[in-house]
Amino acid sequence: MQFLVAIHLPDDFDPSKEAPSTIKDISALNEEMIAKGVRVFVGGLQTATRAKTIRARNNGGMVVTDGPFVEAKEHVGGFWVLECESFDEALEWGKKATVACRAPVEVRQFMEVPPERLKARAEAEARAAK
Repeated sequence: MQFLVAIHLPDDFDPSKEAPSTIKDISALNEEMIAKGVRVFVGGLQTATRAKTIRARNNGGMVVTDGPFVEAKEHVGGFWVLECESFDEALEWGKKATVACRAPVEVRQFMEVPPERLKARAEAEARAAK
């Protein structure tokens, strides 16, 4: 099962001002995740002020606006994608992440679509395209 561990950071977060101890703790957590074979991907995001939100209109048009979809004081600033045996295991990694990052984290499981459902969908789309 794959899980998202999202780090919520304030809008004015500046990674260049991160305390050396925090950087050390996050690096150690990354090394532990790699050693345990759970880390699939890790990434940091630009500030929410650099985001764009795109909305499709009923008439086929698009509207692009500056900023994130939701107005808030905190946004996802980085994340891990983890491969874990259970939600409880992912929560344990989330607990380590909130300590290392000194920020709140959110743990969410990715939806899993059974392979037979994907195959049926692909076959239906192929028939419709003929």
